[in-house]
Amino acid sequence: MFESIQTLLDEHDQLQEQLADPALHADAARAKKVNRRYAELSQIKAAHESWKRLGDDLDAARELAKEDEAFAEEVPSLEEAHAAAQEKLRRLLIPRDPDDGRDVIMEIKGGAGGAESALFAADLLRMYLHYAESKGWKTEILEHDDTDLGGYTNVQVAIKGNSPDPAEGPWAHLKYEGGVHRVQRVPVTESQGRIQTSTAGVLVFPEVDEPEEVEINANDLRIDVFRSSGPGGQSVNTTDSAVRITHIPTGIVVSMQNEKSQIQNREAGMRVLRARLLAKQQEELDAAASDARKSQIRGMDRSERIRTYNFPENRIADHRTGYKAYNLDQVMNGALDPVIDSAIQTDEEARLAALGED
Repeated sequence: MFESIQTLLDEHDQLQEQLADPALHADAARAKKVNRRYAELSQIKAAHESWKRLGDDLDAARELAKEDEAFAEEVPSLEEAHAAAQEKLRRLLIPRDPDDGRDVIMEIKGGAGGAESALFAADLLRMYLHYAESKGWKTEILEHDDTDLGGYTNVQVAIKGNSPDPAEGPWAHLKYEGGVHRVQRVPVTESQGRIQTSTAGVLVFPEVDEPEEVEINANDLRIDVFRSSGPGGQSVNTTDSAVRITHIPTGIVVSMQNEKSQIQNREAGMRVLRARLLAKQQEELDAAASDARKSQIRGMDRSERIRTYNFPENRIADHRTGYKAYNLDQVMNGALDPVIDSAIQTDEEARLAALGED
């Protein structure tokens, strides 16, 4: 695997030269992509230098130990440090998802369980908003359908990152959240204290950096306008400001009514449509490539039950990775790092194993 390092180091030097050219920064989209790749390769370069330095130190200590036993005492700790540096470098060389540095659009829908599932969807939204805040990410509610009890039958939120490092991107962390989330607890609507099992569905899409990335023919769109409605279906607007966009070739439908302006709702709808089309294109590319390295825990089966939130036991369990902890109260307040890290680690180990089979 390490044979490819020199090619990556050469690419790092080339990108460094590009970043020094003022002309690059006149194209914001291209500059963003170059910055992402440069940040990724900078980590590989630093890890490679550390691995080489520790290797040289280890060789020197072994050589000097032949003449002075004092140096022999340093060998075990240097061997351990060198092995750790090698493992870090090996993981950094795993081909990264090219979308990792992207921002995301997340959609949370109430599922089985009626009013309780909508309340759980609201709880999941708060959890992700707190998590995003802990990362310094910005969030924007694009669309929401409220219920009388304060839940959501559907809510869409855009999450924007703050680092050029792809490993710190919203998609790199949140792409594993797509699927069915199951909750076990006593609903507020339950008068006899019985535990109920409900579900909510989460969809996550990488957001398009620039509109030009996804080509959309205006003739392929059907755009309908209607009046916004609130909980219970009552009209909350006297003008036709809500927008429904249908992409005829794929059948993808996006509805927006959060803003009072039809123009703003249309712009938000197009953001979501582009993200969904980008995700669809990637799915098709992965399906067409027999040797595509696919995530072992992030399949496209959106009906997959990925996690259980058991409130009576204060337990969180991820069914894909085997992760389990009894700090659900903290997780619901945004302490998601250990849960998501387990998904990242499981995925990396699977891809490392796949590389070993090549």
